[in-house]
Amino acid sequence: MQKNHRLSIIQHLINQKRISTQEELLHMLEEEGFHVTQATLSRDLKHLNVARIPDKELGNVYILPEQLIKLNNKEEEKLDLPVSGFISLQFSNNLAVIRTVPAFSHSIALGIDKADLYEILGTIAGNDTVLIILREGVTQQDFKNALLLKFPELESKIS
Repeated sequence: MQKNHRLSIIQHLINQKRISTQEELLHMLEEEGFHVTQATLSRDLKHLNVARIPDKELGNVYILPEQLIKLNNKEEEKLDLPVSGFISLQFSNNLAVIRTVPAFSHSIALGIDKADLYEILGTIAGNDTVLIILREGVTQQDFKNALLLKFPELESKIS
């Protein structure tokens, strides 16, 4: 009975708050009257299939499977590219390099990947750089045109 109640409280806490560490969650459980070890909490999180996702402010936060499904569905509905983090686009043969504000490259690469552009074989994101490998025969202008079709807000950033 206590385990089920504890699991319910863990789900409630994760649903209501952005929690980034097990220590933080342990403290919240103690405030709710549950005194468990870190190992027990780890087993509880595994039992609930809790995942961690990136968070701009906290690094990573816990998320429940149903929250993750909702988040993925929302992301699929719209293509979102954080234009404010996009600095420049340069080319070397069939490679495109996007410079970004630090920590924006993953979000920009994800947005481009979700656009599912034929012109792209793949993307690799670092901290402030996205490397894009173009398909053979795709020109730099072809890629720019495809990118602008999906993300017209980039027009002022792409020369």
